[in-house]
Amino acid sequence: MVRLLAKMFIKDYKNYEDINVRERYGILSGCVGILLNAMLFGIKFFAGLMSHSIAITADAFNNLSDAGSSVITLLGFKLSSADPDPEHPFGHGRLEYLSGLLVSAIIVIMGFELLRDSVEKIIHPQDMDFSPLVIIILLVSIAVKLYMAYYNRSLADKLDSAAMRATATDSMSDTLATFIVLVSTIFCEFSSLHIDGYCGLIVALIVIWAGLSAGKETVDPLLGQAPEAGFVDRIEEIVMAQDGIIGVHDLVVHDYGPGRLMISLHAEVPASVDVMISHDVIDRTEHILKEELHCEAVIHMDPVVTDDPRLDRLRESVKKIVEDWNEKASIHDFRVVFGHTHTNLVFDVVVPYQVKMTEHEITVQLQKRVLEQIGKEYFIAINIDRKYI
Repeated sequence: MVRLLAKMFIKDYKNYEDINVRERYGILSGCVGILLNAMLFGIKFFAGLMSHSIAITADAFNNLSDAGSSVITLLGFKLSSADPDPEHPFGHGRLEYLSGLLVSAIIVIMGFELLRDSVEKIIHPQDMDFSPLVIIILLVSIAVKLYMAYYNRSLADKLDSAAMRATATDSMSDTLATFIVLVSTIFCEFSSLHIDGYCGLIVALIVIWAGLSAGKETVDPLLGQAPEAGFVDRIEEIVMAQDGIIGVHDLVVHDYGPGRLMISLHAEVPASVDVMISHDVIDRTEHILKEELHCEAVIHMDPVVTDDPRLDRLRESVKKIVEDWNEKASIHDFRVVFGHTHTNLVFDVVVPYQVKMTEHEITVQLQKRVLEQIGKEYFIAINIDRKYI
């Protein structure tokens, strides 16, 4: 249904990286979510009244909260697509993350409300009235929620949307919750045990867990999570494919919302090449990154001496020493100042965050290793950079 509606109402509907297309998908998904969840609330609330089941009634209000969440998702997509302005020069894309976070908060709050009502039903149990119509309603609800989970997850992957991913997670938890309610309803018909309140308790815990899980997915990009390894590899692949660039380091990805990425990096170029030629290579590389990855790129040019055999030997020796110390560590900005009494070696070492040592401890260890292996006549100056690997 969503795919058919997209073909009907979204121009260029396969261009998922376009901001306007993303906005229309968000509005479409939100409208469908509001309609389906409102329908489910109505039929489940009716079923809960018929059967006197707290679990079914709790599940109904869970769907009502989902309808409200869909409204927030819709507004989040609409607001996040607004153009940049003087106060927000990088746009409003992170509003989509905030809308996803608000959805998660609503889910958690509703979960605690259901938890309270379920505990009350455990303390004061009540007989349920069984009806085949209630079973049919619950089965229909499971089918609808599975469909909602499918289309929201599919759109989340295509649009890289944290808000839709949160909605998909919530739909899957709703499916499990309704299945538990279904089992409870059937069990109570053929048993004298009152498990309705306990099943409502399980539903509430599932809802709370789903809300917290969805919240993590929206909080991570707001806090500044590491970019996906594949995306980093693609950036380095594009940069290193350009003639005139011999190395890449200090790569940083700034996330200002889906479709609004900015990257910065240092590109090493031969110092012997005319600066205007290297500058042209850098400008062209920035343009290629924008065209292929749809992100703004800022590249700092680092000239590197490549025609001094003595410096090359020292660089390779230090590189091996650092890699022997930690296979994921690397060096860059290697400089040598030769003097009459000693030689200065200056370089940066990129160290993964997994190394649980202070920068001073790392520096002392590496200085000791370098001096032991290449000679005591050197003065070693090391700058430590941390990176995600």
